[in-house]
Amino acid sequence: MSTATETFRDSIGTVTKEGKRNWIFAKKPAGKYYNARTVLSWVYLAVFFTLPWIKVNGEPLFLLNILERKFILFGAIFWPQDFFVFALGMLTFMVFVVLFTVVFGRLFCGWVCPQTIFMEMVFRKLEYWIEGDADKQKRLHEMPWNAEKIGKRLLKFIVFFTVSFVIANYFLAYIVGIDNVVTYIREGISSHLGIFIPLLIFTGVFFFVYWWFREQACIMVCPYGRLQGVLLDPNSVVVAYDYVRGEPRGKISRHQKDEHKGDCIDCYECVKVCPTGIDIRNGTQMECVNCTACIDACDAIMTRIKRPTGLIRYASENSIRKGDKWHMTVRSTAYTVVLFLLAGVLVTLLVTRKDIQTTVMRAQGMLYQEQPGDQISNLYNIKLVNKTRKTLPVVLKLENSDLNGKIAVVGKSISVKPESVSDGVFFVYIPKQNLKKRKIPLKIGVYVNGEKIDEVKTTFMSNKNG
Repeated sequence: MSTATETFRDSIGTVTKEGKRNWIFAKKPAGKYYNARTVLSWVYLAVFFTLPWIKVNGEPLFLLNILERKFILFGAIFWPQDFFVFALGMLTFMVFVVLFTVVFGRLFCGWVCPQTIFMEMVFRKLEYWIEGDADKQKRLHEMPWNAEKIGKRLLKFIVFFTVSFVIANYFLAYIVGIDNVVTYIREGISSHLGIFIPLLIFTGVFFFVYWWFREQACIMVCPYGRLQGVLLDPNSVVVAYDYVRGEPRGKISRHQKDEHKGDCIDCYECVKVCPTGIDIRNGTQMECVNCTACIDACDAIMTRIKRPTGLIRYASENSIRKGDKWHMTVRSTAYTVVLFLLAGVLVTLLVTRKDIQTTVMRAQGMLYQEQPGDQISNLYNIKLVNKTRKTLPVVLKLENSDLNGKIAVVGKSISVKPESVSDGVFFVYIPKQNLKKRKIPLKIGVYVNGEKIDEVKTTFMSNKNG
């Protein structure tokens, strides 16, 4: 920790002592980290806006259709029956977040979090273009409502709302598909009022977050900042101020020797560029999203005064306090092992996932029926879920060769339409002489075009005792 007192933790920089909103006017960052984040954000946004248009066999590459309970991930269709895969995927993601936070702090927040990407790399850049840098924004905020202020605020309102509307439409495309969104737009509002109203609500939410709520989403709403207080340890890599090198702070003076002073000249550039209004020199804080703006600002000052860069950098508490090099801790290693195990199970489930899911149950209220030809029959209900994009003609075969039985489907042959569910009823006939006990395990093979694609187990009830 720095030598600063801990009183800064009693309040947040975005709220005044009177409890009113303290607007943050962050200075526009510049530097290698900001440039790298900008490039990454363009890649992120390019993926976000092009993914709904990419299709595989006529279906979106990525779709989360909650309304129809249909999910497509990279071309593979998932249904509610595959929920366990999503549950395991979510568990894997949570462990990954824990591991990543333990080792690298809030790197996710600063570099790939959608809130940060849209706020800092889209809306904040538009704000700089319309209103200017921090000083001009502050003057505009404080000036009376004259023609200049009304004009800039109106332009900002129109631009922010338009971008929010576009974002909301693309989020809708990830739910219902881009083709449906294009249809809604082409046919007009009156034909799809039930869709337009929720879309307008989501647009309002996005607009509210990026126009007014802004950094409060990270400070007050997002639980990740609070989780880091539990997950971080002294070996976690975070954006940190090197207080050993920087303290005691002091302005540069030409009239006295500065050997007793640290490298920090108390210029407050790191504070001016912070989008959440904190002073990184106070140590790790919940409000810090690891956006690296303070690193770029400090490095620029250090270069200007001819001192080494890295006074603020990615580092762990131990590396600053003790001079230790970063290394994997026992906890980090344990999380990594668990993560790889979960990822392995998840990949196995995805690879071995069947195109058709079969459920067979004996008909309720019926044990067995004696049939002509000295045979015993059982009645079964079958439910088939087709997860593919093609019609599957299904043939059922009894896999117990020793029983010499046969399957007879009631009614038409079973055929499952693409991405749908089909039900059927069938009898299993087995000669009495092949039945040795009352309850016999059965294996029923599910074949499509002569290829066995699934196998289900059930039981056969006979008239035997024991």
